[in-house]
Amino acid sequence: MTRFALTLEFDGGAFMGLQRQAHGPSVQQAVEEAVLAVTGEEVRMHSAGRTDAGVHALAMRSHVDIAKAITPFRLMEALNALLRPAPIAVIACEAVADDWHARFSCIGRSYIYRIVNRRAPLTLEKGRAWHLARPLDADAMHRAAQALVGRHDFTTFRSAHCQAADPVKTLDRLDVRREGAHVLIEAAARSFLHHQVRSMVGTLALVGLGQWREEQVGEALAARQRQALGLNAPPDGLYFVAARYPDA
Repeated sequence: MTRFALTLEFDGGAFMGLQRQAHGPSVQQAVEEAVLAVTGEEVRMHSAGRTDAGVHALAMRSHVDIAKAITPFRLMEALNALLRPAPIAVIACEAVADDWHARFSCIGRSYIYRIVNRRAPLTLEKGRAWHLARPLDADAMHRAAQALVGRHDFTTFRSAHCQAADPVKTLDRLDVRREGAHVLIEAAARSFLHHQVRSMVGTLALVGLGQWREEQVGEALAARQRQALGLNAPPDGLYFVAARYPDA
C-alpha cells in the first residue's frame, strides 16, 4: 500500500463542496471515482481543508492510499485524463510516508479572497470573485482587520452550523491590499472555523464601504455572538491557497 499526496486545483462552482455530499456532486467523489477507474480500488480521499459549495482551490493537499503498483506521474496523468471535463486538476503527486496525513499533519492553511471593485459587471471572473460596485477603502479594511489577528474566540465569525468543538482560533495573518480594481484579502492560520474567512471578509467590506467604523470589527469580535456579524461574503471569491507541513 502506497500513500500518495495529491495537490488539487479546482473551480468550486460546479460542486456542493470538497467533501462528499448526499445531495450533489463533490470534488472528493470525483477524485475517488477516478482512482477507482484507474486502480480498481475503492479509496477514501482525505484533505487539508474543507470547502463549501462555490469555493475554489489553487493547491488543496489531499491523500489516498493505493495498493496497485503505479508511479506518481502515471497516477497523476491517469487521474487528470479521467477527471476531464470536470474543473479539477491534479497539479502534483508524490509518494509520502505512511504516517503523513493531509489533514492531521497540516500545521497551517491559507486562503485568499478576491473582490472586484468596479462599476462594470463581471464577465471573465463571474463566479470567481465578489463584485462590489461602490468604492472600497482597502486601507481602512486592512487596519480594521488587525483587530482579528491573534488568538480569539471567533464565535461571531463562525457559522451556526459549525461543528468545531472550540470557537477559539489563532489567526496568524489577515492582510488587505488593492491591486487595481481588485481588493485581495489574505488569511493564514493553523485552522479555521466554518465560514470564518467569509464572515471576516463580509464584515471588512462594510468597513471599506463606510458602513462600519473600523473599531466595530473588534467590537463584533468581543461580542462573541453571531448576531453581531456584519455580513457573510459569498463563496465565489474564496480560494484555498496552500497547506503547510512540518517538513516544508
